[in-house]
Amino acid sequence: MLSKEDQRRFEQITRQLRESDPRFFARLDHRAQARRGRYLMLLTVVLWASLPAMTVLAGRLAGAVCAVVLLANAALMWRYRRRWL
Repeated sequence: MLSKEDQRRFEQITRQLRESDPRFFARLDHRAQARRGRYLMLLTVVLWASLPAMTVLAGRLAGAVCAVVLLANAALMWRYRRRWL
């Protein structure tokens, strides 16, 4: 954790850098979005792979819960859609 003075100084440096080099912050934002996309894709693969096993081993209720989570994940992926390459 940073002290209050260090945090204030860090925010000042960040603000100054954002004003002087906006392309740098655009690249950082793009990297954060790409990371989110990878996590959503990984969650999708894991859920689809586990859905049949969950349904057989834990019953229909667990399969239904997994299916609902997959639908929510699909909605998030649609919301943040980009090229997933």
